[in-house]
Amino acid sequence: MAANRKFQDSRHLSVTVSDPTTPAAGDPVRWGDRVGVAEKDERADGVTEVDFGGAYDLSVKGVNDGGNSAVVPGDSIYYVDADTPKLSKKVTGGTFYGFAMEAVDAGATATITVATR
Repeated sequence: MAANRKFQDSRHLSVTVSDPTTPAAGDPVRWGDRVGVAEKDERADGVTEVDFGGAYDLSVKGVNDGGNSAVVPGDSIYYVDADTPKLSKKVTGGTFYGFAMEAVDAGATATITVATR
């Protein structure tokens, strides 16, 4: 085993996320080009425990770069800092988040299972 290994895996890390400003437990988050879900509310020191894997029930909007667009299972989902909710099919300005495992009607917002990358 390499003597310089810090962690066995990097799925669960404590980091200062890039977005949102103050994440709460269960929120999708972005840390640079890596995305995940906050496991706990952000601590007083600005650090958040994040799960960078798995599948979670998250709020997703049925839109893409062209406007309203239904989400179907298997669609790529992106994290967009400026949007509420953060997750949709918008590629422009987004960071790839994972894959929809359920559907959302065009223009609607629903909580669906999203498998992170």
